[in-house]
Amino acid sequence: MSDELSTKVAAVTGAASGIGLECARTFLAAGATVFLVDRAEAKLKALCAELGPRAHPLVVDLMNPASIAGMLPAIVAQAGHLDIFHANAGAYIGGEVVSGDPDVWDRVLNLNINAAFRSIHAVLPHMVGRGTGDIVMTSSIAGIVPVVWEPIYTASKFAVQAFVHTVRRQVSKHGIRVGAVCPGPVVTALLDDWPKAKLDDALANGSLMQPVEVAQAVLFMLTRPRNVTIRDLVILPNSVDL
Repeated sequence: MSDELSTKVAAVTGAASGIGLECARTFLAAGATVFLVDRAEAKLKALCAELGPRAHPLVVDLMNPASIAGMLPAIVAQAGHLDIFHANAGAYIGGEVVSGDPDVWDRVLNLNINAAFRSIHAVLPHMVGRGTGDIVMTSSIAGIVPVVWEPIYTASKFAVQAFVHTVRRQVSKHGIRVGAVCPGPVVTALLDDWPKAKLDDALANGSLMQPVEVAQAVLFMLTRPRNVTIRDLVILPNSVDL
């Protein structure tokens, strides 16, 4: 275990699996106290029992504004403050627009955009009041290079990128850093929507990353000197040609 994040309190959304869980593990290993934020209560409790006393389950439904509003008070009640907020939760949808389901699009867009933005809004006043803080959003290479087979997901991540770039400039005067980690394809449940043949081919040719590789990139962002902001960190498998 390192002590790069000792004394820090972090919260990670979508922490019950995938990138969120690996980021929580990485922050814990670096000495932080971590709130694992997700709606999967039983899974969160089991994970935190495994991860140790500095891991705290926090059940939040990010699609419910009232639930989001209770997130920061619950963290402060237990830990006293919040240093790091990682807005990681998201959903994926690919496929042709012409045959797509707009109701599914709405759910993806609401989680990837509205819920993410609302959760950051919920913690910002606390960080402004303290004059310090770090916000990281899990974006995607699709937020930088439009990906033809996932137009709705790509659009959601372009929105995330715009939010990161503008909010960062608004709150830097308060000592708050805002950045995006932009991974290429990662082995997570979000890829359940991929055609099996495409997923099998990606696994065979090495064009998928593991969540821990993204977590290590996020830790790098958070441990730079306070006068340095990693605005966008793109991380890709070598065989992805983007």
